[in-house]
Amino acid sequence: MTTTQEETLYDFLDNAAGAFELDDIVSFMRRAEPSRFNQLAMETEIFINSRNLAFSSGKRQWISRRGFFGPLSFVISPSRLELVNGILVPGHRCVPFANPGLLPQEYSFFWQGSQVPFTTTEGAPEEFYPFYSVYGEEYAPQYVARDNDKNEAAFNSDPYDEPPEVSVKTLDMRNIYREASFVPGDRFTVRTLDWKKGHFELGKSGKDDWNPADLAAWLEAAEEGFELSFNVLGPASCTEEQLAYAYWYAPPRMREIPAYSLEEFLYKRTEKVETVPYGIETRFWHAGREIPDHKGLDTGNAARPDKTPVEEILHRLKIPASEFIVQSYVRDSLYREGGETPLIVERIAPASIELDNRSRKLLACYVESVLEDFRDFYSPFADKAMGPIRTRAGELHTAVIDLASRLGKGDIDPSWLPRHTFIILSQIQNHTAYALEDMNTDESPPDTELDALDGSLDGMIETYEDIKELIDEALDKFRRNKLTIIRAGNNSGAVSERLIQLTIGGIDVWRRLVFAESRTLGELHWIIQAAFGWRGSQGFKFSAENIPEKSERNLFSGGIDLNTSIKELEGQNVFGLIYEYGTIWNVRIMILSRHESPAQKPVRCVAGAGAAPPEYINGPLKFKRAVSALESGNDMERLGARKELGMEFSPGEFDMDACNRNLAAVLAGKIQPV
Repeated sequence: MTTTQEETLYDFLDNAAGAFELDDIVSFMRRAEPSRFNQLAMETEIFINSRNLAFSSGKRQWISRRGFFGPLSFVISPSRLELVNGILVPGHRCVPFANPGLLPQEYSFFWQGSQVPFTTTEGAPEEFYPFYSVYGEEYAPQYVARDNDKNEAAFNSDPYDEPPEVSVKTLDMRNIYREASFVPGDRFTVRTLDWKKGHFELGKSGKDDWNPADLAAWLEAAEEGFELSFNVLGPASCTEEQLAYAYWYAPPRMREIPAYSLEEFLYKRTEKVETVPYGIETRFWHAGREIPDHKGLDTGNAARPDKTPVEEILHRLKIPASEFIVQSYVRDSLYREGGETPLIVERIAPASIELDNRSRKLLACYVESVLEDFRDFYSPFADKAMGPIRTRAGELHTAVIDLASRLGKGDIDPSWLPRHTFIILSQIQNHTAYALEDMNTDESPPDTELDALDGSLDGMIETYEDIKELIDEALDKFRRNKLTIIRAGNNSGAVSERLIQLTIGGIDVWRRLVFAESRTLGELHWIIQAAFGWRGSQGFKFSAENIPEKSERNLFSGGIDLNTSIKELEGQNVFGLIYEYGTIWNVRIMILSRHESPAQKPVRCVAGAGAAPPEYINGPLKFKRAVSALESGNDMERLGARKELGMEFSPGEFDMDACNRNLAAVLAGKIQPV
């Protein structure tokens, strides 16, 4: 697909007000550029589906975002702060009903036929971030910065420190709040007037106008929509896409009024959806569950059907790069040393990538042809502003490709790697790739854009250095651990022990324990209880994906037989378990390395992090909200959090000695010596 055809595709989708078929869009694209007819239909279909650009309604049939969301209404709930100040911050309020190509300050709102005027509101940046958090908490500063040129300049002036004050474009609602007698709890119902232009009409609904049962029905439908979108789509490319597909997969009730506003649903009402880490970003996900890591760099975008021969080679080598990135490497080589093909090839595919002779030759031939084309017009003088930034981006991109390749060779047990290692590396690679593509040009962008790009690179390099340091520590621990392993049978009087890691789903609380591998799952239950300071007041079961549950052998557990030992699990190639405690807590169990102890030792904790939640708190989402209130809430919220968590609770505190004392005290009466 050519650039012109791609632009025509997006133009078609922006203007499609209803359902359409593949023939409709291909005919439209052919009128713009009548070429490559044989593959255009296939490429267009895969392009739309792989990038989730429209909702599939059948074979080669779709509904555009405009066609789906245009007729629907949604809800905005003004905050008490907005009512007091007579404003409304558009922020994320219209996601996913608005054209994603527009920024919030580009929307227009109407009340009783008249456009609502805009004003500006000043304050510290963190005061505005909550109004943009649905885009992803990590992106809120960027949306505030992009509100106006002064904000952007203030953020770019120091990438390591936020400006003391910013100005944000807000709706002047003073007359509307007064005339409509708005009080806290009242809502706006919002109807889309023009999806493409971002025009919306506001109407009022009082806080007592809607039946609680109707709102409860909407809440149930919304939770089902999110659950289905997670199961079908997985973690989407961005939160806006996640939200859009939640509405698509949900029962019709989610697309009707009465309804909660999306932010009220996500942050106050639901117990099934929460914000979770996704590498260096965040996503909405199943409450209490972690998004699983990739098995390598994400090559989704590189898997498109219209790859050129050189892109086909890179994709086969698991290097998610386009021809434009290769060309940017060529420009960097011209800037640095006048252009040398072997050095360029080595940067694109570092030594850890095993290049066969044919692939190396083809890649070198392409690089040489680009060098010949670029040498005629390239000017180091004209490139002096962009050249150093492109060099930094190229070096970072090469470093990420090299590190991911080395990790993918299988020399380390992935369970030892930091959380979301490959997701983080994929995100750094993806952002850096976009930067390299943007800098594949002869015309240097404005200084403000270069400053922003340079600052963004600073952040990506810092993130890379942080994750690499954690990876190096993990590799060192893994290698040292392997050296201490003595295989069973070498010492007839020794006791075989296993290193076990316990992680509570949905929160950053974990423990690493050592105990005899002859211990059973029934004993492991009490070990978990002691490690987290719980009291065994709820039912539980153990489960694993690759062995059947044996509920007929143990009705209480309803899962794997509690008489199964850790050693027996290894014999069935099970090295990971899920411990379900009640209906609200899940603990992930990783069975790590074995070593021999010359004599029997007690169960002991050797590492850990975070204070364990009280078991009576209703799940990880409630726990995180209580911790947030404890750390940053007002006096009443902190008092309520203390009552929930305990007066002495300290979220980040982990006392390994106290944990071992608790293990000894609790297990003395529960587990007999091996």
